[in-house]
This record gives sequence, structure tokens and C-alpha cells, in this order.
Amino acid sequence: MCGITGWISYEHDLTTMRETLTAMTETVACRGPDAGGVWLDTHAALGHRRLAVIDIEGGRQPMSVERDGRTLLVTTYSGEVYNYRELREELESLGHSFRTSSDTEVVLHAYLRWGEGFTRRLNGMYAFALWDPREERLLLVRDRLGIKPLYYYPTPDGVIFGSEPRAVLAHPAVRPAVDAEGLAELITFTKTPGHAVYKGMREVLPGTTVRVDRRGLTARTYWALEAREHTDDLDTTVARIRELLEDIVARQLIADVPLCVLLSGGLDSSAITALAARALSTAGSGPVRSFAVDFTEYTENFQADDLRGTPDGPYARALAAHVRSDHNDIVLDTAELMDPDHRAAIRRARDLPNTFGDGDTSLYLLFKGIREHSTVALSGEAADEIFGGYRWFHLPEAVHADTFPWIAAHVTATFSGGNGGHETTLLDAGLLSTLDLPGYEHQRYREALAEVPRLDGDRGLERRMREVGYLHLTRFMQVLLDRKDRASMAVGLEVRVPFCDHRLVEYVFNVPWAMKTFDGREKSLLRAATRDILPDIIADRVKSPYPSTQDPRYAEALRTELARLAADRDAPVRPLLDTEMLKQATAAGGREDLRPSTELVLGLDGWLRRYGITLEL
Repeated sequence: MCGITGWISYEHDLTTMRETLTAMTETVACRGPDAGGVWLDTHAALGHRRLAVIDIEGGRQPMSVERDGRTLLVTTYSGEVYNYRELREELESLGHSFRTSSDTEVVLHAYLRWGEGFTRRLNGMYAFALWDPREERLLLVRDRLGIKPLYYYPTPDGVIFGSEPRAVLAHPAVRPAVDAEGLAELITFTKTPGHAVYKGMREVLPGTTVRVDRRGLTARTYWALEAREHTDDLDTTVARIRELLEDIVARQLIADVPLCVLLSGGLDSSAITALAARALSTAGSGPVRSFAVDFTEYTENFQADDLRGTPDGPYARALAAHVRSDHNDIVLDTAELMDPDHRAAIRRARDLPNTFGDGDTSLYLLFKGIREHSTVALSGEAADEIFGGYRWFHLPEAVHADTFPWIAAHVTATFSGGNGGHETTLLDAGLLSTLDLPGYEHQRYREALAEVPRLDGDRGLERRMREVGYLHLTRFMQVLLDRKDRASMAVGLEVRVPFCDHRLVEYVFNVPWAMKTFDGREKSLLRAATRDILPDIIADRVKSPYPSTQDPRYAEALRTELARLAADRDAPVRPLLDTEMLKQATAAGGREDLRPSTELVLGLDGWLRRYGITLEL
């Protein structure tokens, strides 16, 4: 998968800046534990850390193309292009020759052949930089759905960029500052496209190329969701979805390293696991290896709540038995979840406070356990956003609210402790007034609505559900993709997301809502497209989100840690907190409804300490 970074400066000689570039590159070493390299030219400095997945020996980077002793193009590349074999064959027929078997070299030659329009030919997840020394021009390219991250910081004479904010922040010209808008973005559950939280820093938009030359920076969108008339009937639609899924999964099983699937026992991950098992069996290379997360005594002591009606364990094991996978449970206990080193590790991985609390830590530990056996994992992420799986897709009060549906459904208070209301947050009332979180959310909601592509005939519920789908694909899904990328790459695990193939997303986005819910349930089309390869217990299971520990010792450990913070008058987060609410949260017995805010506050404090953040509020 890899980590990338670099620096373009048209007013300095960067061949003398190896030490700075090396420092930037080392910040993303976790993303590429197998190798590293730098490339320096007068006005361009590119760094790379490699996670070797395809062409182990030949795919080293930064990679260049030379002709007659002259460098034509150089790249630092992260990701996978799943159709690279077809592209390579086409390029070879056009006279291009290759010295490696990597998809990275195919990307280089694709640009040389087709110019900036080459991005439309790529199928995959990627974030990369291309430096053309002939034109002294840099291209920063991000995949269509924003699966892989890419950040940049414009400077007076160029740009600084990296896979993660920490790579950019490692440059001496960049100051780690966060203003009121950045803090609001961090606390709310909006994920504004392009927003990077840090002042002056930006994120390359999904489906976008940022060009950097002596005239400055310009962005060009090469892909976006479009509204199109859906003319297929139900049977044809279901068949087309199955056809796409089979092709997507088969493509994403290509790797020169051990590969596995993430299996929760829900419809999404089970469908991917079953399709992978069939594809591997057909190729004579099974069985598929599967992994699931569990907590000590979680199934035995499980208590249903508004979000989770059933524990994952029994369902994951049922699917594993059905497809005869080589299944493994990664079982975590409270001590592991509260271990300061583990909590600090996921905070470093995200470059932000871990607002999902134990969900962040457990995901990191799951990936850490998987990495001992596999280098690549396929995930069921994004099916809910594409097929309408979340319960608030089906709640009229959430669907028709004048805000993001997940906010109307009060889901965000579970994950972000700042916007659940004054009575459930530890943040100071004056700070909340300054940030105006409801106003910030409303502004971002209006901006998102203005982007939605529509058909002239869209009316009533169909029109609104197109909006709801778009909001989830461009905002909600981005939060989860970023979280999964950071947690996995922190341990050098590449996670692939088959449901994010742009062909599937384009197709399903334009299927009418009435057809998406033809059986009166969530994810009707996905269930219909995969029911024949799933046991009924899985196909009929109601959506259950990623699990969270219910061990009361975890909540008590949080209170203990918060009490230590409250006793530290020099804690950087103290000026942001409500003293009276802090007392209630640390009192014996505490308040369970303050747990999300406690997680946020502890995360904020660790983040402020580690990065030396200047808050400009």
C-alpha cells in the first residue's frame, strides 16, 4: 500500500534538503515497513515508504522512466490499480516496454501515453504524485471514492504533501495550528471534503487531480457521481450487481503476499467472504482465510441496545463454517483496550483524537493481530452507504430532517462527544458557543445538498433518497474509510474495499429507492444478489454496527484516567472543559452517558500534547 510524501519548491534547490525529506518520509514508515527511498531534483523532492504487495523485488520507489539518459517522469505511489494487467497489455501493444511487473510502472506509462486524462482509465484505490521534470509540473492524484488519503499544504513557491498530516507537519515550514473551524470539523460528524482540520492544510478531493506548476495550484475533477436514468428491471439489476461483485472481488484477490478477508458475520462482509471463497476455489487456491474481532466473554454477556441487536461472533463462525474458511477470532480484553500504548498508537495513526473510543483501539488491535498472518485484507466497508443499510435510511424523521440523517438519528453523539448536547458533553459552554457546532453542521449540510446531482423527474421520496445516498457516499463514508485506512496502515496492513469500486457505486447510486427496498428491508439488492451463496441466518440478519465492549471495567478505567487528567492543572485540554461536568464524570459511579465525551477529552489531551497544537480560537 505504501506511504508517500514530497516537497515542490520553485525558488530553492531541493537537492540540499535530503535531511528534511528523509524526516518527512520516516513519519509514514508504518505505512511501508518493507523499504524506503527518496528522489531529489532541483525543484522536486519525493519520498516513499513501501509495503510490498505486487512485484516484491521490482516495485521499489520512487520509480522513474528514463529515455536516452533523461528522466521523463518519476512517481511516489500508494495504492493498487486493479486493472493494471489490462492496461499493461494495451500499452505494450502501443510500443511501451516494461522492466518490472508492478502496477506502479503501468501508471507511469499510462501518463506518458494518455496525459492527464489517464486517470479515467484507472480502476483501484490510490493516492500518488507524478513529477514531470520536462514541464517542471507535479500532479497529485486521488482515487474516485477517496479510499486512500492525500494531504497537501500550499506554500508561496510550491507545495508540501503526504499520505498523512504528520508527513506535512514534519516540514519545518508547517506549524501545527488548529482554528475554530478546524476544531468544529474535528468534533462534528461531517467530514467536509477537502478539509484537513489543520490550518493551511488541505486534502486532495476524491476523484481529483491537483496540478502544481510555477503558476500555482489548480484542481481538476476527473470523476464525480452523476444522476442517470435507471432503465434495468429488478431481475436485471440484481444480476448486474452480482456480475459486478464477482468481477470486483476476483480482481482484488490479486497479490503476491498472504491475503485474507475481514468477517463480522453481517451481510456485507459475509458476501465478500463467500465470493472470495468461490473465486479462490475456482482458481484452485483456497481456502480463504478469515478474521473476526471479539471481546472476552462478549457473546455470553451481550446486551442488545439501540444500535446492536446481536453479537457478531456466532454469525461470523456460521459463515466461516458455511464457506469452509480458515477462520480466526482476534479476542481482546479490557486491559488491551485501555493500554496507554495502544490508545496512543491509534491516536498517532489518525493524527487526530480517537473519537470512536474503544472502537478505534479495537480496530487497531484487530489489524495488528491480522498482520501477523496476512499483508492484505478485503473488507465489507461501504455497503451500507451504497445499498442503504443504516437504520436511519428507513426512519422518516431522520430522512426528512433538515440536517445530515445520521445527526438527526442521534448516532453521532455515540462517536463524537462534543455534539451530543450540553448535558452530555464535558466541553466548556463558552467554547461550544464559539464553535457553534449546530451552525457549522447546518452550513456543511447546505453545501453538501447543493452538490447533489439530480434528474428532472426526481420527486418526493425518490428525490430525497438520492440526496440521502449522496450525503452518505461523500460525507459519512469518508469518516469510516479514513478510520479504516489509518488503523490498518499503522501496522502495515493493506485493506481493500470491494464495494467502493466506482462501477458498482455509479450503478447502484442511480437505482430507484423503491427498487433498493423492494422486499421492505435494508440492502434488498445486495441480499438478493448474494442470497444463493449465504446461509439464511446471515442473509436475514439485521444490520449490527462494528462492536463496542460492554465490559463495565472499561467505563471505570475511563473514569480513572479522566480523574488523573482532572488532577493535572497543566493538562493542555483543561481550558476547554466544563469544571462542573468534569466533577460529575469522575464521581463514583459516574455517568454512562458521558462516556463518548470522556473518550473525546482524553483523545484531545493526548493529541494536544503529542503534536504541540496551537489552538487559534
